[in-house]
Amino acid sequence: MKAFGKTGSSLAGIGLVVGAALGMTTLTGCGDAAENLCGPCGSIATGQLSISGNAQLDGFFTAVADLQGASATLRGNFEAELAALGSIYGLGEAEIDADFVADLIAEIRADISASVSGGFQLEYQPPRCSANVSVAVEAQASCEANAECEVNVDPGMVAVECSGSCTGSCSGECSGSITCTPPGGSVGCDVGCEGSCALEAAASCDGTCRGSCSGECSLVNADGQCEGRCDGDCEGTCELAAMAQCNGTCHGTCHASVTPPECMAEPITCTAECMGMCEGGCAGDFTPPSASADCEASAECEAQASAQAEANIECSPPSLDFGFEFAAGVDADAQAQFLGRLDLLRVHLAGALQAAAQARALFDGEVDGEIVFAPSPVARLTASLEGFVSGGVDGFAELNIPAGRIGCVIPAFTEAVTAIGDVGSDLQFTATASADLFAFIGNPQG
Repeated sequence: MKAFGKTGSSLAGIGLVVGAALGMTTLTGCGDAAENLCGPCGSIATGQLSISGNAQLDGFFTAVADLQGASATLRGNFEAELAALGSIYGLGEAEIDADFVADLIAEIRADISASVSGGFQLEYQPPRCSANVSVAVEAQASCEANAECEVNVDPGMVAVECSGSCTGSCSGECSGSITCTPPGGSVGCDVGCEGSCALEAAASCDGTCRGSCSGECSLVNADGQCEGRCDGDCEGTCELAAMAQCNGTCHGTCHASVTPPECMAEPITCTAECMGMCEGGCAGDFTPPSASADCEASAECEAQASAQAEANIECSPPSLDFGFEFAAGVDADAQAQFLGRLDLLRVHLAGALQAAAQARALFDGEVDGEIVFAPSPVARLTASLEGFVSGGVDGFAELNIPAGRIGCVIPAFTEAVTAIGDVGSDLQFTATASADLFAFIGNPQG
């Protein structure tokens, strides 16, 4: 994770520069004209974001507010998930810091060591993160309407041109696989299945076998049926540890190269480059569509619309599954308690990793070790705010800020600087504290 000081220092002089630039502007004062609106100033803190009276600039203030809210929420969620794990593993209500994370991992590893014989496998599928397409479309339309363009976009049309990876439905050809989740399951998942597979015949199971096992089973229920890892062929249902081929009916997410009939009535998601308009989310660069047939302000509106969408990045939950064999001498009660702790570990660790992945996507632009948003949402928003200032007096004059709002703009920029600093602090903590968690995922036994 990169240091956050550079972002804060590069924005530190914005308030002074804005003040000087606007101070040199000739003001007409507050009159009766609609363009000279007076009254209490809106602010990022209160959520009253019609600050400048200019949709383009206010769009960036909105993005700052969204980003600040997201970063604080992510840190809160991250700490809550760790606190829940701490109570499970006997750490009480200690302060959530780097030492807490190290102690927590040590306790989890000690629990595994006391209960498991041999290797402990941890299967991890990372979350998928994307910018919110619907936010971009709505922000673009609002900005163009404010510029007095004739907005005629269909309110139900929430799609963008996505040059990255589309994580929603695609109006054109999808260069990768499609996914769907039909309620009754699907048999056409030639790319793979995420979830459980109702096997047509006995087959190997990379996950939890629920049924008959032709070899050794790591956990057998009172009826003699397997409910754990099977080192032979499984007959029944296989709860897959990760996406895999399903020789039967997939209950969960179906990945296919050709749409299975069962998916025809279901929303189909493209998980790669979309040769058309993308709905849902876009991981990478995208262009919000103009809401007007002919609007000179369209290009100026695109930047703030994209900034708002990226400030509202969404990440799917990761998946976690465990494979192991109990050590000799671990009785039935101890086994049940260990399995109960693993179930809670799966839930709360996945929640913490989801928050951490979203924090990293916002600041570094990184998703699962790959730079997807370049520059990152935080860096792009910072650069946009600096861009307003670098234009000086002429740049602000072009924004046509109503005279009655000039006094609101200076404190809003100062507030934006503080907000970006808060974002950096929250995201840095979440990403730094999660580094040991990701290391644990790669090496659960130490």
